[in-house]
Amino acid sequence: MTVLKNIQQARDFLMERGMVAPVTGIILGTGLGKLVEHIDIHQVVEYHEIPHFPVSTVEFHKGRLLYGKLGGKMVLIMQGRFHVYEGYDLQQITFPVRVMKYLGIRHLLISNAGGAINLDFKKGSLMLINDHINLLGGSPLTGKNENKLGPRFPDMSRPYSAFLNEMMERIAQQNGITLHQGIYAALPGPQLETRAEYRFLRTIGADVVGMSTVPEVIAANHMRLPCAAVSVLTDECDPDHLEPIDIRDILDTAAMAEEDLIRLFSGVVAEI
Repeated sequence: MTVLKNIQQARDFLMERGMVAPVTGIILGTGLGKLVEHIDIHQVVEYHEIPHFPVSTVEFHKGRLLYGKLGGKMVLIMQGRFHVYEGYDLQQITFPVRVMKYLGIRHLLISNAGGAINLDFKKGSLMLINDHINLLGGSPLTGKNENKLGPRFPDMSRPYSAFLNEMMERIAQQNGITLHQGIYAALPGPQLETRAEYRFLRTIGADVVGMSTVPEVIAANHMRLPCAAVSVLTDECDPDHLEPIDIRDILDTAAMAEEDLIRLFSGVVAEI
C-alpha cells in the first residue's frame, strides 16, 4: 500500500469521527500540553486508534489527536509527537503532518523544548525559528517521491512562513512577550549534548538545539503547507559553565514559559 493510500485511510477514519475542515494544525512539544485547556474540545482520538499512525512512547507525551475550537477557529492538535530516538523513521514521524494537511489545515504551528546555545537567550524565554540545521542524518523525503504530495526537490530557502513569523512578532510585542529569533539545530538524541558538541553547534551558527521539529517542517514545505515554529528555552548550554540537567528540570522550565506560548499561538490562530 502506498503512502498516499495510508494517508487517505487515516484521513477518512478521522473525518468519520467528525474531524472536518480544521483551519490550523498545532504540534505540542515536550512539557507543552496546557494549550488544550484553552480549547473547546469536540473530539479526541488516541493515536493507536488511527490507521498507520505511530504511537508516542515518551511518558510525558499524551499521544492523542484533539479537534476543537481555539480563537473562534477549528484546530487539530497533536498532544505528543514522535522522535528519531524512539526508533521511528522520518517518514513515520511526519505521517501525522501529511494527514492533517489532507484533513484541510492551511497552516501549521509547531512548538518544542530546546536548549539555548546563544548565551544572550535565557531559559524560560521563547525563540521564533527563522531557519534550521538538519543534523538528524536523513530526510523524510528519502525514497520514491509521491508527486501528489509534493515535488521531488522542494525549495527550502525559506522553510518558515514569513507571513506567520511576522504575525508572531507582532502578537508577541503587543503582549509583552520576549520572543527571540534564531536558528534551530536538530540532533537525534535522546542524550543531551557534550560541551564539545555545544561548541560545534555554536560555531556552525545554531542558536538553539533540540530533537524534533525539522522533519515536520521539511514535510510541510514539501506539501506547500505554511508553517511556523517556536522553541521554549528550557536550559542554557554554556560549555564553559555546563551544569548537569535532568529532564524534570526541563519540564519545569517549559511549564513556566508555557503561558507565553499559549498567548502567542492563541493570538495567531485567532487572526489567521
